[in-house]
Amino acid sequence: MRVDEKELADYADTARKWLAENLPPRGDAAGRSVAVFHDLPFDEERALLERIQEWLRVKFDAGYGAISWPVEQGGAGLSALHEEAFAEVERQFAHPGQHELTSVSTELIAPTVQLFGTDAQKERLVRPLLRGEALACQLFSEPSAGSDLAGLSTRAARDGDSWVVTGQKVWSSGAQFAGWGELIARTDPDVPKHKGLTAFLLPMDTPGVDVRPLRQMSGGSSFCEVFLDEVRIPDSLRLGEVGGGWGVTLATLGFERGSSGANVDLGGGFTQLVADARALGRTGDAEVRRALADVWVAERIAALSTQRDRETRLAGGEPGPIGSLRKLAWATRLKLVSDAAATVLGPRLVADAADGTYRWTEHYLGAPGYRIAGGSDEVQRTIIAERLLGLPPEPRADRGVAWKDIPR
Repeated sequence: MRVDEKELADYADTARKWLAENLPPRGDAAGRSVAVFHDLPFDEERALLERIQEWLRVKFDAGYGAISWPVEQGGAGLSALHEEAFAEVERQFAHPGQHELTSVSTELIAPTVQLFGTDAQKERLVRPLLRGEALACQLFSEPSAGSDLAGLSTRAARDGDSWVVTGQKVWSSGAQFAGWGELIARTDPDVPKHKGLTAFLLPMDTPGVDVRPLRQMSGGSSFCEVFLDEVRIPDSLRLGEVGGGWGVTLATLGFERGSSGANVDLGGGFTQLVADARALGRTGDAEVRRALADVWVAERIAALSTQRDRETRLAGGEPGPIGSLRKLAWATRLKLVSDAAATVLGPRLVADAADGTYRWTEHYLGAPGYRIAGGSDEVQRTIIAERLLGLPPEPRADRGVAWKDIPR
């Protein structure tokens, strides 16, 4: 869809007026949280989710909840550029915030169900997910299947009109609060690993599902491990074809990589760093100035890259695998911010000096997680090498080998 600049500007103005009627203006950027992941007690995190869910409902009902979705699917029928324009304006107001689980529900699982689901599945889940009424997590990674996700070993065996699932998942963001999970399991061990997978929609209150939050070094417990002990899933909740789970997985991961890096509010950045450097009287230090300059340059490059992607879409093109480059650059930028915080603060980074600088530990300890989330740095480099640079694919010894015959 081609969109001109005036149309986008008019749309942003209309959205700004609506937001001003529903939210107060946002405060000073220098005083905002720099945390990458939440560190909240269970009840407070659930209360945060409820506030975000209510805001999703308000936006959806006003036509701002599924902006780039087709009208016949409950959306506004506009472009991704309209969606970006709204998000840019929304950042100027004090909305309830963000959570990994609501992002996964609306940006990853809702479009996956819309793409692969039956009419009954779409009726049951898509609108509730977009509207914030339902929450869904990913049940993909396993202790021995992270970057090599297709090597997963959670098994699903057919039993009449149901499937019996046994296995373990890990790094499932927000699973302790989710009502649903998008589950990928192995249904045929006698074929190559990519071909023997099937996707399911799992109600998280099904008997045999055991969710255990994992305490992160940043303090929070955003991630969970999920144990599945002879969990019965009706075939009516199978997502896509039997053996077609890898295609479903790739679609979800594609949505994830498309959204990774788009959240410019996640963690701290140049504005907060320079405010603390000034407060501590460290702006004259050569190393501090170099570190701040590195962050500023990285943020400017990111802004220019975003503008280039925007112009590509205005011209009717699609960014394609460039999303892996953006995601890798975003993870690198988060680390640059951590390094700059350590340079600016010195020992204050690890000591609560009662001046607010200790909050940077939440960024420093949380940022490494995004070198894994949405596909590890190594996976992104492989995609960039093969799909952008045209380099030969990596040799794969298990290509064409039945999963059961792959050494473990």
